[in-house]
Amino acid sequence: MKRDARKVVMIVSLLASVVMLVGKITAYAITHSTAILADAAESVVHGVATGLAVFSLWFAARPADANHPYGHGRIAYFSAGFEGALVLLASIAVIYSGIAGLIHGSQLQRLGLGLTIAGGLALVNLVLGLALIRIGKKHNSLIVSANGKHVLSDMWTTAAAIVGVGLVMITGVTWLDPVTAILIGGYIMITGASLIRKSIAGLMDELDPQLSQRLIDGLKLAVREGHIVDYHQLRCRKINDELWIDVHLLVPGELAIFEAHSRASRVEASLLGLFPRERVHITSHIEPHDHENAHPGGHVDVGDPLGGAPPSSPGS
Repeated sequence: MKRDARKVVMIVSLLASVVMLVGKITAYAITHSTAILADAAESVVHGVATGLAVFSLWFAARPADANHPYGHGRIAYFSAGFEGALVLLASIAVIYSGIAGLIHGSQLQRLGLGLTIAGGLALVNLVLGLALIRIGKKHNSLIVSANGKHVLSDMWTTAAAIVGVGLVMITGVTWLDPVTAILIGGYIMITGASLIRKSIAGLMDELDPQLSQRLIDGLKLAVREGHIVDYHQLRCRKINDELWIDVHLLVPGELAIFEAHSRASRVEASLLGLFPRERVHITSHIEPHDHENAHPGGHVDVGDPLGGAPPSSPGS
């Protein structure tokens, strides 16, 4: 059911993108508005990006295999990055059309009908974009969330075009139309850059401060409750709704292996409880409290990115 909700909403988004494109091209043909043309250009990119997102959602849902032991979810970041690149290209085309409109002037006509069509399309995108973001957050799906943000971006560009064309109708100042197109292009460019930034962060396993702090707080609680003496070598990575955690747990050296394992299992269970909405995979390594004797050289080769006791001072 969880997967079905994502697929259904993305298919709806894909169909809606086709409707948006046809509607905006129709509105441009009626009005000859540069601002509406700019909005239509963004919708072309949005349609292509949504098609890619639908494919990525299907691919990311494939289970892990021998060649991809961590699954296929990282394609979400490629999808978001590619979508961002397309949005940037669209922004350049939109800004260019606005500048051309300023130079050559605008021959506007039948603005009322065009605005009515654009207004209806904007309303549809508003409802769809909010639904996509809500479902994306609920299911921790970067693909769905990114598409929802793109849909809202499309809605705002339509709204800006409506404002610009409306001002032309009220004031009779035609250069407001291409200026609006340029402003739309700038907004689209910011949206594209944001998507690319998020894509790079995911591909590079950039640390999520809030997520890591929750882990650290959970492990410190395990120390205070006496399940472990301390911890180190904590690492985590998150891809969509999956979270991988690696950590070394320090326990008294005299513990029997059964008891040490039992304590580690309790710590792992407490960490799982911190992330009820994610699919969590934990790999813990049990080490004696007297870590310096067990590992005289420490773990200097890999470091300790998220904190914990250093090898030379366990329990601090």
